[in-house]
Amino acid sequence: MKKIFLCSYFAEVASILSESVSVPLRGKIVAFIPTASIHEAYTQYVEEARVAFDSLGIIVKELEITQCSKNEIEEVLTSCDCIYVSGGNTFFLLQELRRTGVDRYIIEQVEQGKLYIGESAGAMILAPNIEYAKDMDDHLALTPGFTDFGGLGIVSFYPVVHFDSFPFEKAAQEVVNKNNHLPLKIITNQQAIVVVGNNIVIKERK
Repeated sequence: MKKIFLCSYFAEVASILSESVSVPLRGKIVAFIPTASIHEAYTQYVEEARVAFDSLGIIVKELEITQCSKNEIEEVLTSCDCIYVSGGNTFFLLQELRRTGVDRYIIEQVEQGKLYIGESAGAMILAPNIEYAKDMDDHLALTPGFTDFGGLGIVSFYPVVHFDSFPFEKAAQEVVNKNNHLPLKIITNQQAIVVVGNNIVIKERK
């Protein structure tokens, strides 16, 4: 059964993770993939995510996939209890997931029921296609010639992150305006999309 927690800003909603997916997490190991953020000027949210996992009693196993061997990637992803993928550039992230084969590992592990936690870019890559994210991220800055917008397709909807949330208000609204023909799931920084089996709900931090 799929267990997926998609958010805009993990540190803001970490407190509702355990109750949302009904899985005891203290003492568990998370494969922590910050790759989307490595070329970003602002990465404070990544450090905040590490702190948030620590506060939940979850052990962070760093997996920056551009720096790891295929053997290390395979070992971490198969032995961890859950997978976290940070925010950053959605297109660079997808490029690196494909290049390293991590995209296939994630699909396989999530289909087998391993908890997936996606923040911002880490949420949008689960959609069937990520072209809709072009108003959120520059799709050519880090990935010149990027043309294959196929996402991981783990969910059938399209997460719209950072809605009505500084400094992405305009970008998120543009995504909504241009893509209202798609089955969008729109969340603010205080909300998360929770998928458990076939059940999909949007939860909000109280």
